[in-house]
Amino acid sequence: MKKYQFLKISALTLGLAFSFESMADQVLRIATWASPAHPQNSVVFPTWGKWVEEATEGRVKVELEYGMGHPKTMFDLVEDGVVDASWSYHGYVPGRFILTQAVEQPLMDANAEAASVAYWRAHQKYFAKADEHAGLHVLGLFTHGPGQIHTAKPLESLADLKGMKIRLGGGVQAELGKRLSITAVGAPGSKVYEMMQQGIVDGVFMPVASQKDFRLTEVAPNLTLLPGGMYLGSFSFFINPEFLDSLSSKDREAILSVSGEKFSALAGAAWDAGDVAGLAEAKKMNVNINMVSGDEAMVEEFRTAITGMDEHWIEAASQRGIDGAAALADLRKNIAEYNQK
Repeated sequence: MKKYQFLKISALTLGLAFSFESMADQVLRIATWASPAHPQNSVVFPTWGKWVEEATEGRVKVELEYGMGHPKTMFDLVEDGVVDASWSYHGYVPGRFILTQAVEQPLMDANAEAASVAYWRAHQKYFAKADEHAGLHVLGLFTHGPGQIHTAKPLESLADLKGMKIRLGGGVQAELGKRLSITAVGAPGSKVYEMMQQGIVDGVFMPVASQKDFRLTEVAPNLTLLPGGMYLGSFSFFINPEFLDSLSSKDREAILSVSGEKFSALAGAAWDAGDVAGLAEAKKMNVNINMVSGDEAMVEEFRTAITGMDEHWIEAASQRGIDGAAALADLRKNIAEYNQK
C-alpha cells in the first residue's frame, strides 16, 4: 500500500509526461531528465508504454517522473530501487563505460536508427559479457544523431576552435576536445542554453536536434555541419533487475519482447526525426548554416585530427577482454546493411 501511496504523491508533485488512467496490477516508474517536449519523453516512452500495456494485457502501466536529478545519477537511482527504470548518457560517468564508446567513434556514416540497431546487436554479441551495466538490466541501447558544431561565432576552419570554451558531454567527445585543442566544459544538455546565453561557453558539440530541443537557435546562431557528423552519443535504457523479477514470468517476457532491438530502433528513429525538425527550425530562425561538403579542407582537418582513435578504443576494449577490432567491424557492417534496407 505504501508503494502506491508514494506513486500517487510523486505523480502529483513531480508531474508525468504521460500516464495511463486505468488501474493496473503494476506501475513501472521511469525517471527522466529531459523536458516533456523532448522526443525521448514525447515519443519514445509513450510509444514503448503502449507496447508494454498491450503486451501485458494491461497488467503493467508506465509512468514518467521528472526532477530526479542529474542524468549521471540515474544509474544509481535505478540500481538502488528509488525508481524502476531510467535512461542516461554513458559519457556522464567517465571510467565506468568504455565499450559503449564503440558506437561513438567518428566516421560511422550512420543515422541514429541504423547506429542504434547495430549497437544493440554488438552489445549482445560482444559487450554484454563485460557487464559494464552491473546492477542493471539493459532494455535498450541507442544513439543521438551525428554530433555537429553549434557556436556563437562562425567557424572558418576547425583551427578556429582552438582555445574556445566548448561544452562537451563526455565519452568520445572528450577525446575529440583534446585533439581539437578546445577548452572543455562539462555539463548536461539541459544546461546548455543557459551556459551559451551567459557566455560561459562559446559553443557546444551536439546533434542538430538540439537547435530545437534545447532552443540553440536563440543562443548558438552558427551551425557547422560536417559530412556524417563528428561522433555519435551513446545512451542506455535500463531497469532494476529486482523489479523485473517481481513481475510474473509472463509479464517479464512480455516487456522484454518489446524492448531490446525493437526499443533501440524506436529511440534511434525518434532522435533522427528530431534532427530533421532541428534543421528545419534552424533554417526558420535564420541560423547561419555551414553545410561542409566532402571535398572541403575542414573535412581533411577533421580526418587528420581523429587519426588513431579507432586503435585507441580497440586497445581500451582489450583491457576489458573484448575483441574491439571485431566488434567495430561488425558494428560498421550492421550499420551498412541496415542503411541498405
